[in-house]
Amino acid sequence: MESLSPNIFVNDMKATVAFYKLLGFEVTMSVPEAGEELVWAMMTSGKVTMMFQTYASLADELPEIKRTDGGSLLLYINVNDINGLFDRIKDSVKVLKGLEKTFYGATEFSILDNNGYVLTFAQHQ
Repeated sequence: MESLSPNIFVNDMKATVAFYKLLGFEVTMSVPEAGEELVWAMMTSGKVTMMFQTYASLADELPEIKRTDGGSLLLYINVNDINGLFDRIKDSVKVLKGLEKTFYGATEFSILDNNGYVLTFAQHQ
């Protein structure tokens, strides 16, 4: 195995792309390749790659994918400048847990994305 790129299902692709751009991600691939009505998008920031896809785009092919919002999922993302990222986004996102030092030596904070998923950002010293 070499990498893991989650494909996260969303209701509002436009809002999702805008939210993750706020976090520093850029769209690297999409379906369709141009336009604003995307059904799938790959976004990257540094070495982190995430994919987002509308529920409707796979409703017939994979009816098992039927959640309507969020999920029992926490994405743990390592970063280099935890304080800078927190300061840049804290007033534009829903912060669930502010900056704190953990017993295992990481500095972390957690936010809720626009689809109900929890994102925890961490910097290990």
